[in-house]
Amino acid sequence: MGASKHLSNDLKTKIIQHHGLGEGYKKLSQRFKLSVSTVRNIVRNWKTTGTVLVKARSGRPRKISERQRRRMVRTVTVNPQTSSKDLQHQLAADGVTVHRSTIQRTLHKEMLYGRVMRKKPFLCTRHKRGRLRYAKAHLDKPASFWNKVLWTDETKIELFGHNQGRYAWRKKNTAFQEKHLLPTVKFGGGSIMLWGCVSSAGTGNLVKVEGRMDSSQYQQILENNVQESVTKLKLRRGWIFQQDNDPKHCLKSTKAFMQRNKYNILEWPSQSPDLNIIENVWCALKRAVHARKPSNLTELEMICREEWSKIPPTRIQTLIGSYRKRLEAVISEKGGSTKY
Repeated sequence: MGASKHLSNDLKTKIIQHHGLGEGYKKLSQRFKLSVSTVRNIVRNWKTTGTVLVKARSGRPRKISERQRRRMVRTVTVNPQTSSKDLQHQLAADGVTVHRSTIQRTLHKEMLYGRVMRKKPFLCTRHKRGRLRYAKAHLDKPASFWNKVLWTDETKIELFGHNQGRYAWRKKNTAFQEKHLLPTVKFGGGSIMLWGCVSSAGTGNLVKVEGRMDSSQYQQILENNVQESVTKLKLRRGWIFQQDNDPKHCLKSTKAFMQRNKYNILEWPSQSPDLNIIENVWCALKRAVHARKPSNLTELEMICREEWSKIPPTRIQTLIGSYRKRLEAVISEKGGSTKY
């Protein structure tokens, strides 16, 4: 049947018709230029089944039962970090021995795939309420409002890439559910620390932080760089200063410094890097820097400054232009994590 199953049904029907007129296997093989065995198999199949169609075969019985399949799906849904090896041991306890690839294919049929867990700040109820309040308060702000904002932040730049991710089983469009996220803590080590600022007009100053930054060094950085960046970026009177709620940003001495210098500060919800467009700029900077493969810290800092100066204002303007979507995403998630 190996060769005959690849022939068209019309050809098989013609063979059966000629065979019904009394033609033997040899004559049919010459007429249709097929081997005698192929013709014989077609005729035998027709006599046995009454049709020239090749019926679907049942195939090898499944090792994983329907009940075990449901239990696997339930297990990874409740605990997405369950590994295929864990599931393999679970099935072995039932006397079922399968390869991990079999388990993975079974879960793939349920639209569950192993993916790296997204790293997002931990959000408690208080954080979610603050994020939701901020999003609703600023949802209808015009573009002219956001064009006045000076976005600021610190980041670490690693010399040799990023930390390894972790996997979780999840369905499509569920990456930012809490059980699929990997909570992070800021600045778990790195090569150099940078402070920078941007606005709709482009990038402002970029400063290397020496050692561990405290409130005094932070105030010094602001003293030396904020007004200079405001002038460089041509921000007009009434410009707005954005910063996150890092403890050194919120100390009394820092607040007093900002009052003396008449900073108009943007109210900011805690644990919300996804609402700060400079985070996207940092990502672009890191990709560009790591693509150039710096070999030491001096070269790393030099390349950071070069790539920072190359970031076009249009990239930042695009981020600001879509800012409303971020706020809508926060509202949609009721203050929870977003894809940004």
